[in-house]
Parts: sequence; C-alpha cells; structure tokens
Amino acid sequence: MSVLIAKQRPLVSDVSTSLHRIGWAVVRTVYSTANMASRSVGELQEMEVDRRGESEESGDDETRRRSINGDVDPNQPPNTSKEESPVDMDTITLDPEEEDVDLVHCRIGKIEGLEVLQKAKTLSLRQNLIKKIENLDSLCSLRELDLYDNQIRKLENLHHLTELEQLDVSFNLLRKVEGLEQLTRVKKLFLLHNKISSIANLEQLTDLEMLELGSNRIRVIENLDTLSSLQSLFLGTNKITTLQNLDGLHNLTVLSIQSNRITKIEGLQNLGNLRELYLSHNGIEVIEGLENNKKLTTLDIAANRVKKIENISHLTDLQEFWMNDNQIDNWSDLDELKNAKSLETVYLERNPLQKDPQYRRKIMLALPSVRQIDATFIRF
Repeated sequence: MSVLIAKQRPLVSDVSTSLHRIGWAVVRTVYSTANMASRSVGELQEMEVDRRGESEESGDDETRRRSINGDVDPNQPPNTSKEESPVDMDTITLDPEEEDVDLVHCRIGKIEGLEVLQKAKTLSLRQNLIKKIENLDSLCSLRELDLYDNQIRKLENLHHLTELEQLDVSFNLLRKVEGLEQLTRVKKLFLLHNKISSIANLEQLTDLEMLELGSNRIRVIENLDTLSSLQSLFLGTNKITTLQNLDGLHNLTVLSIQSNRITKIEGLQNLGNLRELYLSHNGIEVIEGLENNKKLTTLDIAANRVKKIENISHLTDLQEFWMNDNQIDNWSDLDELKNAKSLETVYLERNPLQKDPQYRRKIMLALPSVRQIDATFIRF
C-alpha cells in the first residue's frame, strides 16, 4: 500500500467566476509571506477547510488563492492601490461590436462614455476606482455586470438593466441591499465582503439561483421566503447565531454558513434537496437536526465542539465528511458512517482519535470505501 498527498481540494461550487467563473469569491487582502510562514500546518489546514464554503464565482484566481473565507484584516490595504489617480475614459478605446467587454484594473474612476457598447452582453469593471453606479441606462442588453473590488457605497441606477442575469458587487462599501427590484431575471447575485447588516429587498428576485452574502455583518437569516428558485446560499463569516427562516427554500442544494456563531443544527427540516452543508468554525456541540436531509453528499462540521459522531447513519449518499478539529475520541463512532457506501473522503485530524498510532489503519478498516483520509489519498 502506498499513499499520495492529495492536491488542494477545490472550492464548494463553481461559485462571480470568479464560481465557478467563478471563481469563488476571494478576499483581496493578502496575508504576508511572513505571516503565512509563521502559521502551523494545522492552522493552514483549518483555513483550507474554512475556505471551501465560499462561493467560487466571485473573485478572480489570484484573489481566490489569497482567500481565507473572509477572515481578513479590514485595516489592511487591498491589492489594488486606491491611491492611484483615475484615468479619463477618453483614453480608453471601446469596440462597439464587442459583446464581452473587459475593463479590469484600468483605474476607471467614473462610469461614463459606455453608450457605444450597445451590443455588450457582459461588462467587467472589476478592480477600478469607481465610487458610484451610474450611466448604464443605455446598456439594456447587458446580461452580466461585474463591479467587484471598487469603492461603491450604494446599489443604485440599475433599474434599466432588466435583462441582467448576473451581478457582482463584492468587495465594495455597501451597507444595504437595495435598488434591485427591477432586476427580476437575475440568477446569480454576489455581494461578498461589504458592510451589509441585514438580508432585505430581494423579494422580487424570484429567479435567483445563487446568493453570496459572505463576509458581511449579517446577524439574522431572514426575508428569503420568496426565493423559491434558490439553489446555493453562502452566508459564511457573518454574525449569525441561529439557523432559521429557511423553510421556503425547497430547491436549495448548497448551504454554507461557516464561521458564524451557530451552536445548534436546526431549521433544516424542509431542505429535502440539500446536498452540501458547510457548518465549520461555529460552536456546535451535537450533530442533530439532519433527519430530513437524506440527500446530503457533503457534510462539513469541522472546527466545532462535537464530542460524538451520531445521528447521521441515515445519510447513505454521503461522499465527503469533514469532522477535523473537534473532540472525537471513540472509534465506535465510525459505525455511524458504515451505511454510506460511497464515502470517499474523511477528515478526522486534530481529534483525540489521531493520537492512536493505528489512526489511518483503523479508519481504513472501519470505512473500506474511503480513498482519502485527511489530506492524503490512499492507493492500494
């Protein structure tokens, strides 16, 4: 038998591909090389686990690599220098025939002079110096608008973009969700890493399939009742204390609520189509409340306070089980996973069990279908 070191596990979904475009949303602030070097292997692995729950679609590849699930120093300067002087739009050449317009990191300070882009379907203005959303009224055919990493303080002047299907205003200075009432065709909305304190004003977005609100200041899950088409909900790194008000999300398949203040697994009884659940880095003590979530393929409860693996023997479709950094100390707990015949990945490191010299061998004997234990693949 030989072992192979596993490659870094991909993020949860293709979630402003910067998701799968997504690329999942990455924080633009960077941990210094010295800071990363000073961290223990365990800490780095914890960060890797935490990062999985963020959507893959907001943020580019570089920011994705730097993301720590929103755990960044708000006082640290971003990669894009905001002290640069804005350029005059007259210096930028625009092609009237172009459908995919890419104006990334051009030091644009004001949205203007874009009326010529009548054929544009996608417009990327990420990593600029834009302070206000304006002068987009003529771009009625726009399907995707990317304003990631600017200095925008308000969602406004979007009502004419009625064909819009994807909007990314992550890494800005927003405090409220507003001004989206006319965007009834939007399917993907990314508002990662702003200063939003409440979930509101989304009632008209009944076609919404993906909502990314990670790394904000949200305390309560609310006002989602009309979003019956929602498939992926990302709320990691907020201040949420209770899993609630999710009953109307019957089509939800991915729920990420990592790095919050959850102490009890509850409120999921109506989410019968849920396939991926990410609850790492909370204060959960007991695995419970999953009786109706029989379609789960990924369950992440890493970095909590769980002492016993229990109440999951009915999760027969489980493929990935993340339980590292808890307080599991009894080998018989693995019996809860024996009905999951497709289980391939198990993370149990940094539990008391890992102190056993036969740690890996005992996992393989108890769970013969497993092909990856912690970060290491098994090859027979």
